[in-house]
Amino acid sequence: MLLLAGLFLLIYVLVYAGALLAEVLINSDGSVDYYLMAASRDLIAAFPYATIAAALWIVIAYFFHQNMIDAVTGGEDVTRQQQPRLYNLLENLCISRGIPMPKLKVMDSPALNAFATGLNRRQYAVTVTSGLLRTLNDQEIEAVLGHELTHIRNGDVQLMVVAVIIAGVVGFFGELFFRMFTNLSWNSSGSSWSSSSSRSSSSSSDSDSKSSGGGAVIVVIIAVALIVLAWLLSQVVKLALSRSREFLADAGSVELTKNPDAMISALRKIENRGELAGATSAVMELCVDNPREGFADLFATHPSVDSRVKALVQFAGGHDTGPLALPSDPADEPEDDQAEPQSADQLPPPVPRGPWNDPGKPAGGPPPVPQQGSLSGPLQGPWGRHR
Repeated sequence: MLLLAGLFLLIYVLVYAGALLAEVLINSDGSVDYYLMAASRDLIAAFPYATIAAALWIVIAYFFHQNMIDAVTGGEDVTRQQQPRLYNLLENLCISRGIPMPKLKVMDSPALNAFATGLNRRQYAVTVTSGLLRTLNDQEIEAVLGHELTHIRNGDVQLMVVAVIIAGVVGFFGELFFRMFTNLSWNSSGSSWSSSSSRSSSSSSDSDSKSSGGGAVIVVIIAVALIVLAWLLSQVVKLALSRSREFLADAGSVELTKNPDAMISALRKIENRGELAGATSAVMELCVDNPREGFADLFATHPSVDSRVKALVQFAGGHDTGPLALPSDPADEPEDDQAEPQSADQLPPPVPRGPWNDPGKPAGGPPPVPQQGSLSGPLQGPWGRHR
């Protein structure tokens, strides 16, 4: 509720900043006091409209936030028939702990990520990427699903959705006002602000023009500072999604699956591979891992994978194998066609050409004699065993 109240406060700050810019556009010859008083009157006049608009936005976001997120990410509902493997893993976790089954969604993306959304039981949903399904094994997918179910159990998803609502509306109006600011231009005389519309101010003296121009500059700086302040406060709202919630979700996943190693290996595979193309920063805050780091990591809401794995090793008894390289990573591909595989695990399987997988034997022949280069002496017996 405090976060929602903060949304209204940020809206009023943005309205006041917009009123300052509008007053400068209308009249560039005023003083600082004139602009501040005029903007205050504008805020009072716009107060009921801003309140209604903010309340309407909250209602729309409450009922349609999932549609908005699906429109950005491309997530689609799936059934047991469409995704039996994924559906059964999620259903087993819910049954084992008596958790209501959330909706299951899949988004077509090569990224490795997942997130949970919803404000009540009827809206709860877990979305995973197709890349995650292709890359992770069943135990690792189960660990990721347990992570998202813990977010639902702990009530984190409500807080995250509110943050998405606040960050989205503040970002929208902030961009709108900055576009208005770019329409302002400092004229060649350096004495006043002007817009694309023509205005005549020949009646003012040079000294008045300088003072009024200085007042306009100060007011515009104040307006920009308020917009930046509103944006920073919206980032503080994101920081209200304490990083500890990710540690708690990892711990909850281990509690559900009893398998800390699966959670560790899942995090190692997801590490730096979770970027959702086209997704806003607000949506990325919902994910298991957010590879986008804030300025100097100050605004990052996700702890690093290393710190999360270290916590699982220390408190859950897991084993860390270190960063994992996947076959799809560009760094793992050979530089040319003549490159040799680095290990036996990367060797391609033999191509079967006959019923006994022997390239040199015709169909129906006896099985081949295995090559035992490291053993000496003749091979005896029908299967080439030593006697």
